[in-house]
Amino acid sequence: MSAETRHRSFWGDLRASAFEQGYVDAAGIRTRYLRGAARGAPVLIFLHGTGGHAECYARNLAAHAAHFDTYAIDLVGHGWSDKPDTPYEIEVYVEHVRAVLDALGVERAHVSGESLGGWVAARFALRYPQRLLRLCLNTTGGATMNPAVMEKIKTSSRAAVENPSWDAVKARLTWLMADAASVTDDLIACRQAIYRQPGFRQAMENILVLQEQAIRQRNLLGDDEWRAIGAPTLVVWTSHDPTAPDTVGRRIAELVPDARFVLMENCGHWPQFEDADTFNRVHIDFLLGKT
Repeated sequence: MSAETRHRSFWGDLRASAFEQGYVDAAGIRTRYLRGAARGAPVLIFLHGTGGHAECYARNLAAHAAHFDTYAIDLVGHGWSDKPDTPYEIEVYVEHVRAVLDALGVERAHVSGESLGGWVAARFALRYPQRLLRLCLNTTGGATMNPAVMEKIKTSSRAAVENPSWDAVKARLTWLMADAASVTDDLIACRQAIYRQPGFRQAMENILVLQEQAIRQRNLLGDDEWRAIGAPTLVVWTSHDPTAPDTVGRRIAELVPDARFVLMENCGHWPQFEDADTFNRVHIDFLLGKT
């Protein structure tokens, strides 16, 4: 990894447009967000994956802020949002997203989720279709039950939280990427600070319940549920996703009635971060109705 890549900063990623960090009370959950705003434009909500935080969209905020009132939030239990001591099954996250929209005074929004965030977004599409504009499912969860992957997520996440050393946090992040050089020092330091928060070990246990087979099974979407998603949907998958092959994404796109599929090459589980230019172009064109 070159020194330039290793030290790439979120500040550099965000410099292209005005942005803000803020907190909103979402039904009693103090919820952190990063916002890049085209004021008066349609709202877009970005949802991160398991153990993640808003910074996974640092390379997307400025590009999307040219067209949308864009929020990347820390889901309940994650980042610097509140962490109530309760198991976080998908319905908990869905209601959190609804409460965020309510707190922001937003009636309808585009929702784009990666991994866990996609799983939440898909369930949100089923529970609150009247509040959804367009939907993006990015290397989404909610369709697979792979014990080896589930164990890897549990083991690496617990190791990083129980002893949030630089190497342990880096290992957790490197697993997500096709190219280890994508894991910058800035990203490691940000995740390390989150994992060092008091009480985060218990929060991670509440997050990881979806990696237990019985709990995961009752939260997965069945074929009829994928077919019931009515919003225009973009399914993004990658050539090197460590959680599931692209055939999973292609099948989801076949089941959802108004869906299109895009395969991004040379990316792992975070295509929006590893190849932001391609993701931004494809994603924005979809949200604008150009594709």
